[in-house]
Amino acid sequence: MTFVLTSPAFTEGQIMPQAQVYNGMGQSGGNLSPALSWKGAPEGTKSFVVTVYDPDAPTGSGWWHWVVANIPSDVTSLPEGAGSGKGGLPPAAAQVRTDFGVPGYGGAAPPPGKPHRYIFRVDALDIPVIDVSEQTSAAAVGFYVHHHTLGHATLTALYGGE
Repeated sequence: MTFVLTSPAFTEGQIMPQAQVYNGMGQSGGNLSPALSWKGAPEGTKSFVVTVYDPDAPTGSGWWHWVVANIPSDVTSLPEGAGSGKGGLPPAAAQVRTDFGVPGYGGAAPPPGKPHRYIFRVDALDIPVIDVSEQTSAAAVGFYVHHHTLGHATLTALYGGE
């Protein structure tokens, strides 16, 4: 079975709904993390990490919009708003600092110009827990992910271009 990530909010390559757009930085969205579900994780998966990354942000290094680590291997979905303080994250899960400077979901907020890609990704890890706190950077989580990923699935939404 193929490892697949889906959302009822959008499909691959669609425009991100206003509910998932940031509320600030010139945007007036709902700033709700979308509902996500995944299936077909590789055998031996002990935990998951969910991230949202904008490689098109004009920073030289992209922009991390959401990082959630330590999602238990028996969890295969997150409800809308789970990363926005609306509940639904597993108790063991840990949201870490994004490029907005705080943990939790931060929606799309591109400057005017071309549409940006928002890459939602779930990684299946071969370890049950990574040592993170709310102040851990996305890059530090990426280090663990790089060394412990059994596989990953992505879903990309577009936003911007005004």
